[in-house]
Amino acid sequence: MQKNIRAAAVQMISSTDPDANIDTMKRLVRQAAEQGADWVLLPEYWPLMGRKDTDKLAFAEPLVGGNFSETRSARFQTTLSETSAECGVVLFGGTIPLESPDAGKVMNTVLVYDRDGTQIGLYHKMHLFGFSGLGEHYAEADTISAGGDVPKLTADGVPLAAGVCYDLRFPEFFRAQQPFDVLLLPAAFTYTTGKAHWELLLRARAVENQCYVIASAQGGEHESGRRTFGHSMIIDPWGEILDVLPEGEGIVIADLDTTRLQSVRNRLPALKHRLL
Repeated sequence: MQKNIRAAAVQMISSTDPDANIDTMKRLVRQAAEQGADWVLLPEYWPLMGRKDTDKLAFAEPLVGGNFSETRSARFQTTLSETSAECGVVLFGGTIPLESPDAGKVMNTVLVYDRDGTQIGLYHKMHLFGFSGLGEHYAEADTISAGGDVPKLTADGVPLAAGVCYDLRFPEFFRAQQPFDVLLLPAAFTYTTGKAHWELLLRARAVENQCYVIASAQGGEHESGRRTFGHSMIIDPWGEILDVLPEGEGIVIADLDTTRLQSVRNRLPALKHRLL
């Protein structure tokens, strides 16, 4: 990084009502901007946490300027673009459902918007979550098509890595994105898996990649009965947590210090010692 960046992560408890979720998202992004945030990251599934996994299919949007039909509205994309421009922030749009070439499925997609509302990046979630146990069952592959391209993102000239939720468990996925200075991770970790592994994995990714990690989560009890773990946080390259929000709506915010980043990498040049 050539300059310090103030970054914020938004935590939500998204409902089945997209209009209410949009209002909450806008309010929290404005709050982050008022506190001086340059960048704001939204959580996975911020526009909708349905009662059933199939509920999101009805809200799938065509990618504006993409290869799919543009006969329907793109409300979520329009809202993200307008919010980034209104607040003057680089907005990492959590995930929204986009049309998939596979019938009965969506793409779970991160879209990035510059301060003028222009889309400057995109990533379709690649690793799809599956879990059974303790009365819970999740199978994202039933309703989501896996992306095929490792992200290569930048903002303000800063090289970035990105993943979504379950991607966090695959360190080689982030190694494939090197070099980068900041890792962005929107998520909706379940309470069960989050309590066991969320902080552990986030701090490990920060330490092994000697980077800042910005993690934005869903954090509470949803209308479907699903409980998400929360604990949105920002972590420095030494693995220290700079800010964290255990549960509920709100933001975490911290400065990404280029001097701190270079100090860690110079004192312990692990990235230069890699053999593979």
